[in-house]
Amino acid sequence: MLVDAKDPPGRKANLFMKEWVKMRFVIVAGTPSSGKTSVMVHTIRHLLKNNLVVAACKIDCLQTSDDARYRRLGIPVAVGLSDYICPDHFYVANLEEVEAWAREQQADVLVLETAGLCHRCAPAVYGCLSICVIDNLVGVDTPRKVGPMLSSADIVVITKGDIVSQAEREVFRYQVEMENKQARILDFNGLTGRGALALKKEILNSPTLAGISGRELRNPMPAASCSYCAGETIVGKDYQMGIVKKVDFGRGN
Repeated sequence: MLVDAKDPPGRKANLFMKEWVKMRFVIVAGTPSSGKTSVMVHTIRHLLKNNLVVAACKIDCLQTSDDARYRRLGIPVAVGLSDYICPDHFYVANLEEVEAWAREQQADVLVLETAGLCHRCAPAVYGCLSICVIDNLVGVDTPRKVGPMLSSADIVVITKGDIVSQAEREVFRYQVEMENKQARILDFNGLTGRGALALKKEILNSPTLAGISGRELRNPMPAASCSYCAGETIVGKDYQMGIVKKVDFGRGN
């Protein structure tokens, strides 16, 4: 096995072999503006104190400034913008490439934060630690609307609890528990970083991953193959083709 002269002492590397080192692959999703980046910035600070190499990749749609916050930590950062493509499908199509980039950085932990835009999105992958970030301000019924992003997560991080009452926090937490009974639920303050140590421990206790290729999504992605996916802009059934679903108004045939 090749050893790079630039490697830290004792760190062996062969970038031509996918399993040159096992890495923790952490996938972070959640509702919009729930504080995903703040949660991970605080947590990464604690991971760095363990002399771990952490790499971060942000998947978003049109633009993002979150990469600047990650860069201030002094860690390798990559950005992927889906532009005209569904961010969930863009994310899955680039998992291998993101993993290869993180291995080039000799990362011990890869944090992949993906845009939380579609409540139907299903970013969790078997073998990777899946974190869903959701905040107390989105409404008490929101956990039932989020779908696989929450129900298939290993850890659910609830933020902004300092803004609501104790009763509201308890009711919201109960609703989360009803949607995902297996997940570890953590309260997190995105301003102070309270809760970051607990999340760090969960990451360190998660299994390492030899490779993402061949891994399976825990839930299928939403269908996205229609005329509008291909660039159609005119409204009307005469212009629709592919996978199209219509509203059932209960009128029969």
